[in-house]
Amino acid sequence: MSLPSPYAEVAAATKGFLPVDEGDALHAAALTAEPGLWLEVGTYCGKSTVHLGAAARARGAQLVTLDHHRGSEENQPGWEWHDASLVDPHTSRLETLPSLRHALWDAGLDDVVSVLAATTQQVAGWWASPVQLLFLDGNHTEEVAQHDYAAFAPHVVEGGLLAVHDVFPDPADGGRPPWHVVQRATGSGAFVEERVTGSLRVLRRTGAPVT
Repeated sequence: MSLPSPYAEVAAATKGFLPVDEGDALHAAALTAEPGLWLEVGTYCGKSTVHLGAAARARGAQLVTLDHHRGSEENQPGWEWHDASLVDPHTSRLETLPSLRHALWDAGLDDVVSVLAATTQQVAGWWASPVQLLFLDGNHTEEVAQHDYAAFAPHVVEGGLLAVHDVFPDPADGGRPPWHVVQRATGSGAFVEERVTGSLRVLRRTGAPVT
């Protein structure tokens, strides 16, 4: 299902790395999630947040989006995906939080989305809420990708959804950590894969423990 207007226009104008077909697939998957609390790990400027937030409004859910808003390694100066317009002149560091705020305002999603500006390491120690949907699209180093899965996947309720972005089985196509996360999730029996769209994988939680 395509993202409806006006969300589609806001998402298109928001910086990010989510192709249209993957964004539509994420939105469609989220529409099958139960109401309650949803968690997005990795926000950047909010393109995927608009897709999830639109679904959250339709389903009567609340979305928390978690990011430190300083960018991943590939967003830093000298790297391929650096955007100099996002550098804060006060700190000389990448700062994507204002862009997210603008996207949420333009989409009218401020009452549906709660913004959590912190690292996943900071939050993991105290997060205790069950989630109906978890979207993992944060730092893609092996260490952090595995940390984020181990920290938050156990909170996905039985029958809930786990979506993982930038999953590339072929090393020639991209980094491997999100692929390893999906392999870990399905290999443990805790999740079963439901749909694949480009680099987006959507899995559903079984009754097996997350390991």
